[in-house]
Amino acid sequence: MSGVQSAALVRNRYFDELSATPGLYWLGQNTNHIESHPAVREAMLRSIEAGEFNAYAPPLGFEALRAAIVADLETPGAEALVTEGGVNALAMICRARCKPGTTLVTTDPTWKWPCLFARQQGAEVIEIPIYDPACNYRLTPEALKANVDERTAIIYLVDPNNPLGIRYTREEIESFAAIARDCGALLVHDCTYRDFADGHTPALHVAPQGTVVSTSFSKWLGLAGLRIGALVAAPDLFEELAQTSTSVLGASVIAQRAAQAGLSVKAEWMKKVRSTDRANKAMIQEAAVGIEGLALPIMPSHGNFLVLETIAAGIRPEALVECYLRQGIMIRQGTYHTQRFGDRFVKISTSVPQAWVEKLCTLLPDMVAQARTLNDLPPQF
Repeated sequence: MSGVQSAALVRNRYFDELSATPGLYWLGQNTNHIESHPAVREAMLRSIEAGEFNAYAPPLGFEALRAAIVADLETPGAEALVTEGGVNALAMICRARCKPGTTLVTTDPTWKWPCLFARQQGAEVIEIPIYDPACNYRLTPEALKANVDERTAIIYLVDPNNPLGIRYTREEIESFAAIARDCGALLVHDCTYRDFADGHTPALHVAPQGTVVSTSFSKWLGLAGLRIGALVAAPDLFEELAQTSTSVLGASVIAQRAAQAGLSVKAEWMKKVRSTDRANKAMIQEAAVGIEGLALPIMPSHGNFLVLETIAAGIRPEALVECYLRQGIMIRQGTYHTQRFGDRFVKISTSVPQAWVEKLCTLLPDMVAQARTLNDLPPQF
């Protein structure tokens, strides 16, 4: 046996240890830890008590849930395919379109897993830098046009961007869709965080053909551990993508019942969630302003998270992450999202109980001071 540790096992054990930490405050994965809506809990309990988990779900999802997802996106005529989390929808899309000789074009920062999926299929990944106030931390149509050609299979747009929190205008989405159409690419609009944004426009609203929207119930509804998401597309594209699905026995029955219940109370639920989210962001902003060198470059954030810059304070993001972890608080180092810009920031999730953020803010001056002295750090993922 080799003495070299498996990278996959090291990563798994890192998260296993986090999961086994009693009372851990999860402020690093954009998960939602606000107490679940009673209707969602009741739907899951009813499903369990009825023994629905003994049987498989329909392969594309329960028809009532599929219809509710399309209605929620306001995309009549489109079809939804329910998946095990939004990430599975994105993997399916990459399997369908990426191959050797093609490219997937996205931003830097972006959500890294579709980049991995594209490379697994033999495609080249082109990441356009946007961590720059000169471009307002966003992709421009000019930059996108300069990086696409006849090889481009997918343009992958995370909107609102994770981790930056910017969101694109309707006019920008129209421009991106036109560029995709001109080069024959599929515009993949990752709308995971749209419910935390003001003025968000799903690509299907402006370009029903040649675009696909991916959605998730992990962030707005707090179902990360249940693994439930979807892709939504026009019928012909839906048929194409369904052929690459590995979810031939359907997504979790219990998760689907929770998702359907969540959609039925979404307006009421999100009013509470967004109020908590905004208050938490304001607390973090107030705490950061009082410490020299810390900065929040993008306000407001249209996601349930903030980028906190540490570079001017002379702090390694990984050191601040480790200091907080020793206090039972998990935040995320920038290198999870981007190798090019990851040394500049940490990301802090804000759809959490107010008490969690109060503790984070109270500790911030001490954590900054300790981080300046911390050099020997364990691996982070």
